[in-house]
Amino acid sequence: MFCRTWAIVCLTVAFVWQLYTLWLLVKLHEPVAGGTRYSRYMHLATTGFGEKWGKILALLPVMYLSAGNCTALIIVGGSSMKLLFNIACGQVCLARPLTTVEWYLVFVCVAVLLSQLPNLNSIASVSLVGAAAAVAYCTMIWVVSVAKGRVPGVSYDPVKVTSEVDGAIGILNGLGIIAFAFRGHNLVLEIQATMPSTLKHPSHVPMWKGVKVAYVIIAFCLYPVAIGGFWAYGDQIPPNGILSALYKFHSRDVSRLVLGLAALLVIVNCLTTCQIYAMPVFDSMEAGYVHKKNRPCPWWLRAGFRAFFGAVNLLIAVALPFLSELAGLLGGVSLPVTLAYPCFMWVAIMKPARGSAMWCTNWALGSLGMGLSFVLIVGNLWGLVEKGLHVQFFKPADFQ
Repeated sequence: MFCRTWAIVCLTVAFVWQLYTLWLLVKLHEPVAGGTRYSRYMHLATTGFGEKWGKILALLPVMYLSAGNCTALIIVGGSSMKLLFNIACGQVCLARPLTTVEWYLVFVCVAVLLSQLPNLNSIASVSLVGAAAAVAYCTMIWVVSVAKGRVPGVSYDPVKVTSEVDGAIGILNGLGIIAFAFRGHNLVLEIQATMPSTLKHPSHVPMWKGVKVAYVIIAFCLYPVAIGGFWAYGDQIPPNGILSALYKFHSRDVSRLVLGLAALLVIVNCLTTCQIYAMPVFDSMEAGYVHKKNRPCPWWLRAGFRAFFGAVNLLIAVALPFLSELAGLLGGVSLPVTLAYPCFMWVAIMKPARGSAMWCTNWALGSLGMGLSFVLIVGNLWGLVEKGLHVQFFKPADFQ
């Protein structure tokens, strides 16, 4: 009970904290109505921290969040395709199944085709489909899991550790995974840039309304999955998550149609989400070409850029299938983008009065975020040194 309470407390604190920093970014997109609109996270970072420090502090985490998330989506989406095939084909299937790597390739090919849409405006409907798919599969998974009851032998006791150091490392890894879950703040400014803004109707008003609605929906997805999933599976949940648990424990007592639909919805969500996370990289590639050649980027080169990015992420997904074991560490690396930098950028750009509530709040949260990031990085590195990392290059594991 103690562990469950603290887990929900940590999840709630992270949820509220990142929602606050999201509000800061929505406001910082256009600090003065009718003035400069900061449509890129890097643009805002260089404005707040200066050209040199903005690139030093924000470039690596932002690029990682785009490329790293796309790689993770390839792993999840490709593995879900394989799972869907196994569900649809059944145990007596005579067809030769594709390997995990081949399923990754299928996913990337579909994602690259979908990525030919030119910008965020054009993928609004795609994003809506992905969001609906996410809500549907989250609801389906936790409802089925709770309806089927707890699995045999489930335990809610804390994992036994050999020393206090191992316990601390486990806690830090868990906090890092929570931090990694709340990624994506680097995309907020680009999404807001698609909205018109005038002196009478600044873009932050509809944007913040949309954010509030979106996060109410996210909360109704996130908390039931976390609480219901833990109640149903406890310490039995597989490393690959609750979808894998649903298939592992209920493949015989749940309709194949339900299992297949859940896997299909995950695939749809991964494909659509991949477009959103990749768009900043596509924009950077095309902007670099336009800046160098001083002419619009032709369609064939745009398609080539996107295919190249997909190929690079496919290579990373195949070559480094153990990335999931680094989730806590990567969460610590990307945490400042979500929880710390927006606070410091608010102080630097908006210049609240020294000692005021906003000044103190943002300095406190920003400093706490940087400290937490440092602790998570050091703690997870320490854990990797102590326990070792099970490295298998070019050997993606099955999703089940």
